[in-house]
Amino acid sequence: MIDLNSAGQGLEGYSLLCAQLESLLADERDFIANASQFSAFLYHQVDDLNWAGFYLNRNEELLLGPFQGQVACVRIPFSKGVCGAAAATRQTQRVEDVHAFPGHIACDSASNSELVVPLVKEGRLLGVLDLDSPKVGRFSEVDQRGVEALVAIFLRLTEC
Repeated sequence: MIDLNSAGQGLEGYSLLCAQLESLLADERDFIANASQFSAFLYHQVDDLNWAGFYLNRNEELLLGPFQGQVACVRIPFSKGVCGAAAATRQTQRVEDVHAFPGHIACDSASNSELVVPLVKEGRLLGVLDLDSPKVGRFSEVDQRGVEALVAIFLRLTEC
């Protein structure tokens, strides 16, 4: 788990979100139920989001999973977009301006920045958590570390 207290200012909010997520997911282990709860939780607790949800790894392609927000792209190849880059590299992608990202997929033209965290458990890529914002430069390093900590909680408390 990521130590949120060692990263400096701004993480107090994410520490609270981590405690809330722990409580929210404490009594359930089902992936779809927890992913649904987690996406709704993020959508309503994190400012300036217009989409929060999951894409699931299905044979080296991402398939739309539980989410909150506007309708979305259903399938994303690992070779396309910010989600595809996160899946292919298994590294978090934090993009200040998605319109400048090579191969960006415009599922929602209102989205201007994006944070995508890969879901890796026991060496296996399960999919990605995708957060979109209408605000350019919305996601900071603090947001990245905080959301990565939330994903770690989700993966620990969910059967995959």
